Amino acid sequence: MSKPIIEVHRISKLYRLGATHGQSYKVLRDVIAGAFSRKKQDSLREFWALQDISFDVQEGEVLGVIGRNGAGKSTLLKILSRITEPTAGEITLRGRVASLLEVGTGFHPELTGRENIFMNGAILGMTRQEIRSKFDEIVAFSEVERFIDTPVKRYSSGMYVRLAFAVAAHLEPEILLVDEVLSVGDAEFQKKCLGKMGEVAKGGRTVLFVSHNLGSVKQLCSKGILLDRGKIAFEGPIEEAVNQYLANNKPASSNVQFRDLAAPFGVDDVAHFTAVSLHGSDGNPRDSFVIGDDLHIRVEMAFRQPVRIVQFSLIIRSSAGLGIYHIVSPDRGFWMQNVSPGKYVLEIVVPDIALYPGKYTVGDLWMADANNCKIDATSESALFAVTDGSPLINRPLNHSHGMIHKTAEWEIVTSDLVCHEERAL
Repeated sequence: MSKPIIEVHRISKLYRLGATHGQSYKVLRDVIAGAFSRKKQDSLREFWALQDISFDVQEGEVLGVIGRNGAGKSTLLKILSRITEPTAGEITLRGRVASLLEVGTGFHPELTGRENIFMNGAILGMTRQEIRSKFDEIVAFSEVERFIDTPVKRYSSGMYVRLAFAVAAHLEPEILLVDEVLSVGDAEFQKKCLGKMGEVAKGGRTVLFVSHNLGSVKQLCSKGILLDRGKIAFEGPIEEAVNQYLANNKPASSNVQFRDLAAPFGVDDVAHFTAVSLHGSDGNPRDSFVIGDDLHIRVEMAFRQPVRIVQFSLIIRSSAGLGIYHIVSPDRGFWMQNVSPGKYVLEIVVPDIALYPGKYTVGDLWMADANNCKIDATSESALFAVTDGSPLINRPLNHSHGMIHKTAEWEIVTSDLVCHEERAL
């Protein structure tokens, strides 16, 4: 049997949080005080993003990496992409690696789309002739032909991701690493990307895919790794990995805290969600509603850095994980503007919760900047139930008939009743 295309052997990654970067000078007093306090401070700042991770990936395998926020998924892909180095351990990669980890990775903003395609191909070790042979296919897939000779710094985030994915997928790397960045694209483009990744895998190349969208992970991947607090909690068939993740993270409450509020920000964090809770119109916490009730969702978040514009989205899902409501703040003209560092509570009101009796979750929280670049996302969710007893409905509700209760206008606009009566005579 041939050697694995990726070998990860006991890698760990240590971050030191809370270090002071902005101090321009030190006096002797600071140096002396620092000598006495450094050991204690360092122990407080240490954060192990990954701890003793080992796994192999065979050529042509499609591996899904799943886990809660902060589990270490993105850190793992950054190490595999050589963006950051592990603190300990070894990685062996037997092939060219192309990665799509975040908007902006791998492109030079001052170069045009055309120039970036050739630059990325050269980085992958391809000749200019090889890149030319793929050029038209890349441009067609990305749908940015009109702007291919425009500097990419002028691209929208959607255009950026389209071209970046097209380059990564078409320049024939042996290993393709894809993080949650595809969420920036529209639904049709995401579907197109998943199809292309499937083609890449069928062609014998290897894909590592990180996503909060468990449906996409199950569709694309054959094997999964579940990360939990920087360690591998499960490795095996993707169906079992997803089931274990859902079992371990099933919401049990309508009031869920995602993070320890006293925990420091990550090294690159701008902001993060901290909690979500569900309430009735009276402001009191609730975990049970009936058709006609208004659902009030309160999202707590903390900002480390100022942000000019922030937009949000969330998804209400059935107990089986089927998305029912996708709620996006710009659809109603809402953005947070000129946000200063601090803690905030956002309230989203879903009027007339028209769901048939059953259990549902509020989750898939997403925040992004003005260019739709992700600031934070979480797959954590809060649980609520819809029960019988709505004053608007006086008949039994059968969940097998559907999930959403919708009224309509009823009117007879024509009738052949007279014709039937004449034939009877």
